Amino acid sequence: MDLGIRGKVALVSAASQGMGRATALALAREGCKVAICARNQGPLDAAAESLRKETGSEILAFRADMSRAADIGAFVNATTISFGGVDLLVTNAGGPPTGQLEALTEDQWSQAYELTFQSAVRLARACVPSMRSRGGGSIVAITSISVKQPIENLILSNTMRAAVIGLVKTLARELAANHIRVNAVAPGWIATDRLMELMRVRSEREKRRFEDIVAEGIAEVPLGRFGEPQEVADFIAFLLSERAAYLTGNIVQVDGGLYRGIQ
Repeated sequence: MDLGIRGKVALVSAASQGMGRATALALAREGCKVAICARNQGPLDAAAESLRKETGSEILAFRADMSRAADIGAFVNATTISFGGVDLLVTNAGGPPTGQLEALTEDQWSQAYELTFQSAVRLARACVPSMRSRGGGSIVAITSISVKQPIENLILSNTMRAAVIGLVKTLARELAANHIRVNAVAPGWIATDRLMELMRVRSEREKRRFEDIVAEGIAEVPLGRFGEPQEVADFIAFLLSERAAYLTGNIVQVDGGLYRGIQ
């Protein structure tokens, strides 16, 4: 299926690994020019080189910390200089620390706000003017199944990602007249380093074998396995594309049936 995004400029944050990297790959395969960023130069450069070799697409790699406003502005500016503007935006950032209410410090709450919520706000603010001038665009926020059902010991993620959903639902209406669509994906248990880290933390907290925690996680999923980053990425590419032209303001689980709720 031709998604109709060949030649578009896509900006994907936190894309040196996991779902961010998989999304950059999916968009590059569709013929997009892709700008990616990450905090660490080595993994960022390795990801960019791999994407170029595998797809032949133009890839811009820019070191940026998504918790820093100046870095986000510089990343978007570099993309505009290199590729002429931005058509497609995927907001993504590393997950905040685990912990419960009283165990987390004021600084940790502030850092989670900057990383998880403000990064999405700042990326949208920086990219929307370019999208508007180019006749439209599409934004997808990578969130988590926690926006549908909070996850134990992840109060920072549960709270800040829910705020991102408020942003998505508001911008979907605010930007529709400019032909800019805004959606979110809510991945479930996806086989990333982040998921393995969370399961190790749970294993240590509960003093149980890591293998047993993993087995329990798999057993929760009706499809009987963890998802792959590329499965999330392929859906994001569709949501960004012309094939999803009538979809905006949606929060879609990619979770193998994990979420049990009606809505």
